[in-house]
Amino acid sequence: MHPFSAGLNRRQFLAAGSIAASGLATKPAAAAPGTFPKGFLWGAATAAHQVEGNNINSDVWVLEHVKPTMYAEPSGDACDHYHRYRDDIRLLAGLGFNTYRFSIEWARIEPEKGLFSNAELEHYRRMLGTCRENNLTPMVTFYHFTMPRWLAAMGGWENAATVDLFARYCERSAKHLGDLIAIASTLNEPNIPALLPWIPQFRSSGGDQAEIFKAAARAVGSDKFASLLFGPTEKSAGNLIAAHHRGLAAMKSGPGKYPVGVNLAMSDDQAAGPDSRRDEKRRTVYGPWLAAAAKSDYIGVQTYTRARVGNELDLPPEPGIDLTDMGYEFWPEALEQTIRYAHEQAKVPVYVTENGIATENDSRRIEYIRRALAGVQNCLRDSIDVRGYVHWSMLDNFEWIFGYRPKFGLIAVNRETQERTVKPSARYLGEIARRNGLS
Repeated sequence: MHPFSAGLNRRQFLAAGSIAASGLATKPAAAAPGTFPKGFLWGAATAAHQVEGNNINSDVWVLEHVKPTMYAEPSGDACDHYHRYRDDIRLLAGLGFNTYRFSIEWARIEPEKGLFSNAELEHYRRMLGTCRENNLTPMVTFYHFTMPRWLAAMGGWENAATVDLFARYCERSAKHLGDLIAIASTLNEPNIPALLPWIPQFRSSGGDQAEIFKAAARAVGSDKFASLLFGPTEKSAGNLIAAHHRGLAAMKSGPGKYPVGVNLAMSDDQAAGPDSRRDEKRRTVYGPWLAAAAKSDYIGVQTYTRARVGNELDLPPEPGIDLTDMGYEFWPEALEQTIRYAHEQAKVPVYVTENGIATENDSRRIEYIRRALAGVQNCLRDSIDVRGYVHWSMLDNFEWIFGYRPKFGLIAVNRETQERTVKPSARYLGEIARRNGLS
């Protein structure tokens, strides 16, 4: 692959290389009180299916359109980020951020088994080039919940053959894109099948899943259909862990030199009562993945709230507690605790790869960010190796079974016109990023 095919001239390409080699794999220097270490990454995140639009070859697209469906509405055009990424990336850079986390879409890159699309790989190469041109560090997730529909028809992560298929996809993608990637993750929240059954809001969600998946199987002409978000963890966990290690090795075999990790969904788990199952939850939901992260270059921590774990599962929020629009407790202090736990267990550098709040009250988002970042500073003060903070999300986007109702974005999106409107929270966090400090 010619290094200048992403639209960079020689000077820009050399500058891009300097970003990739500028010490992202080494611990940043200590910071003065109130500031963050030099080289600290400040970003916002998206996921392909949630923002690109018309991801028609994916498993989730099938699930959105079957009858019955668990989805409140189809993703449709989403934020049309597939076509508008240049403007969105420039907007993010102009606000003061230095990092953009996004995912590449397996269902676009390999729409049929063994058929890889160079056109789609070039699309993501142009996205990487646009990040570099705007001095944004590109943080790339290779798998963010969605898979090609042909793979779902094979049983998805419940099928051991998916491990080899994922490694092949990572190898082909890294070969085409690796020289422009700065940081990569193999899998986004692969522990989610183990976590969701603990959460009260999700225990009764999704309707009659058996009928839904039978309808999806019929839609793809198969006798089976599997999806990560709703699959049984006992069938998928071992395959996912193997896929992480194989995917990491595949990325390392390609061009470029960049850290590779895995991003975990983590709540601040607090024991509630003498017979709390908190330690059991930590052992089963996080334990295998913290061990996998320990053999990786970093761990990505993704935290939104706390969980009070009772003698059965997580307890619902107490009456009168301030809730977000997802029904989570407003608990920004959770982030400090999950960083501490992840670092203690995995003993590798930490990136906060998601943290945010679903709310239409942007002043609450600002308050959430302020308090969450105070927790990050506490961790840094205690010499915990935290290297970046990436907010979820850049845009108000498609939030899976909940549709477009929850608003996590720093930037609002008009669903009719696709017009972007920068929220005060985006300017607040962008200014923190510019000065690399809270004050």
